Amino acid sequence: MADSVFGDAVGGPVEDDTLELVDFDPDGEIKVVTAILYPHTSLSERTVEARVRQMTVEERLEVLTSYVGNRGNRRQRPGRAFERTDYRFDVLSDYGAFRDLQRHRMLTIDWQPLSTRHGYVRPAAVDAAGVADQFDAVMERSEALYTDLAEDHPDQASYAVSLAYRVRYSMQFNAREAVHMLELRTGPQGHEAYRRVCQRMHTQIGEVAGHKALAEAMKFVDHNPEPALGRLEAERRAEEKRDGRHSG
Repeated sequence: MADSVFGDAVGGPVEDDTLELVDFDPDGEIKVVTAILYPHTSLSERTVEARVRQMTVEERLEVLTSYVGNRGNRRQRPGRAFERTDYRFDVLSDYGAFRDLQRHRMLTIDWQPLSTRHGYVRPAAVDAAGVADQFDAVMERSEALYTDLAEDHPDQASYAVSLAYRVRYSMQFNAREAVHMLELRTGPQGHEAYRRVCQRMHTQIGEVAGHKALAEAMKFVDHNPEPALGRLEAERRAEEKRDGRHSG
């Protein structure tokens, strides 16, 4: 059916990953504040929402801030009122990042077939190691095999595609899941590919959707572009804990 609508139109190679917030509720913060106040009244939801709409931005922010509380770590997450508003993103990133983000079961995710048409991502570490030519040669072999298979075996051809190639996918989740996923997946232990995706999602929630208070509630989103050996540091802390238990 898609072929009859779009014909031969396909996305071509791109020079960088892309991410776009394609759908959100402009009244999302108002509805979240309504959901916060509703269980503490005996009023109908429409009545509560009407009162919230009369509040100043500062008054709504005060309610939201009080609800979130003083979070000591990312595991202290806001309650179900944050489920009242949703975000939908269109993402183009390397397939490895997609597979990591796909693991979050609370969100809705859908993806297009993996192919070589969107180009691939060459990590900076490859250039730093001086093996860019070897890396590119492997990618070219992957593309050649995919091309050979695609016409007669379109479903199987994706198995020939390296994980460095990009794939396009959509992700939809509510603000409560955003707190969980964006804080977790921007941690210094994470891979730079999915860290970048989640950092940009957080920025667009605040700047494009205009949900600045909700974005601020995600206080443990890490925007440090290059965390220094984050996973190594986490392993060191774990080893210190093990050593402490053994010595005790």
